[in-house]
Amino acid sequence: MSQGYLSRVDFSPAWMRRLFNLWPPFRAAGVRVTHIDPEFRQVTVELRARLLNRNFVGTHFGGSMFAMADPFYMIMMMRNLGRDYVVWDKAGSIRFLKPGRGTLTARFELSQAMLDEAVARTAGGSKHEPTFAVEITDAKGHPVARVEKTLHIRRADSLRPAGGQN
Repeated sequence: MSQGYLSRVDFSPAWMRRLFNLWPPFRAAGVRVTHIDPEFRQVTVELRARLLNRNFVGTHFGGSMFAMADPFYMIMMMRNLGRDYVVWDKAGSIRFLKPGRGTLTARFELSQAMLDEAVARTAGGSKHEPTFAVEITDAKGHPVARVEKTLHIRRADSLRPAGGQN
């Protein structure tokens, strides 16, 4: 089962960071990936205040804040579980805690325990739908929003029809 071209290509973290930073939706929103660690277990993303990502009252547009948090847990999980698993975003939500001003940051972390749980829960062919949370913080480290992402994870071989036919 295909998850798209980029999921089948093994880009290095540096190349993935460059691709994200060139990706038109991120560029238009002012989103910039500043770090991806070698194991795809940590990602840091920034959103700088610009004329085009401010709302009517001069704070960060909520859609840009959500965009900065959208794909990373899915991509991190895909890269760590490998091609034997199907991973996709199932749901997402954002709770605004206070107006976002200045440069905002989101730091994503995927622990070994999160990976182990996904492997264990999908071992028999079942789906696993964990929810991950990330805080978006301002330059002083104060939370301005909390984003929750629910993933759908399943072993790829559990989706194939009996008899090995595609």
